[in-house]
Amino acid sequence: MIQVEHLTKRYGKFTAVADVSLTVHQGEVYALLGPNGSGKTSTLKTIVGLNIPTMGRVLVNGLNTQEHPKVTLQLLSYLPQRVVFPENQTAREILKFYCRIRKLPLEGSNDALERARFNGFSDKPVGEFSGGMIQRLGLAVLSLADAPILVLDEPTANLDPQGVKRFREFILSQKEMGKTIIFSTHLLAEAEQLADRVGIFVSGRLVADESVENLQRTHLTTQTIEDLYLHYVGSKENE
Repeated sequence: MIQVEHLTKRYGKFTAVADVSLTVHQGEVYALLGPNGSGKTSTLKTIVGLNIPTMGRVLVNGLNTQEHPKVTLQLLSYLPQRVVFPENQTAREILKFYCRIRKLPLEGSNDALERARFNGFSDKPVGEFSGGMIQRLGLAVLSLADAPILVLDEPTANLDPQGVKRFREFILSQKEMGKTIIFSTHLLAEAEQLADRVGIFVSGRLVADESVENLQRTHLTTQTIEDLYLHYVGSKENE
C-alpha cells in the first residue's frame, strides 16, 4: 500500500531524510521508531503529500503521490503530531466541519464521538480540553473517513495512561478492519505492542527494518533503547 523509494528530504543545507526506502503492506501496522529529530516526521509528511521529496518518490497503492495527489490523498487519513483546533468550537461542531469538508454524512460525527468516548465533553468548547482530550479529538477526526491507510505522527505524545490504552484499542480495532497503519514513536514498548514491523530511524537514515519478533530478540542483548540504536547503526556501518 505504501512504497517509499530512495527518499531524501532536505531543508536548505540540512538533510532530514537520507535515501530511505521502505514498504508497508496491506493490513500491516508499521512503526517508525527513533529519537526526536531522526527523520520520522519528515518521512510521514512526505507520504501524505505535505513535503515534496528532494529526491526519490512515494507510491500509495501503486500511484506516485506527486503525480496523482487527489487520488492518493483519498486513500489516506493523517493525524499530525501537534493537533490544533479552534478553541471556541465544540468537539461535535469540529467533527461536523470535517464531515462537510470530506463530503461525508453528518451522522458520522456522532459515531466518531461515541468511539472517542468524550464522556459529556462533546458539546464543550475545545478551549476547555486538556492536551490528551485534543489528541483524542484528533483520533476522532482521523476515523471519520473510511480511508484504507492511517498515518499517525507520535499519536500518544499527549495522552494519559487511560488515553494510551484507548489508543491501542483503536489501532487494534482498525487493524481488524483491514486498515493499513503507519505511525511514528520514540517508545520501544509502543512499537513492540502495536506493530508488525518496525523501521528504526537514526539521524535521518533507516538503519533497520525488522519484524517485531526480530526486534525483541535484538533488544534482549541491549540495555537501553539508545544501545538498540547504536547496535543497528554499527551493523549498518559494517555491511
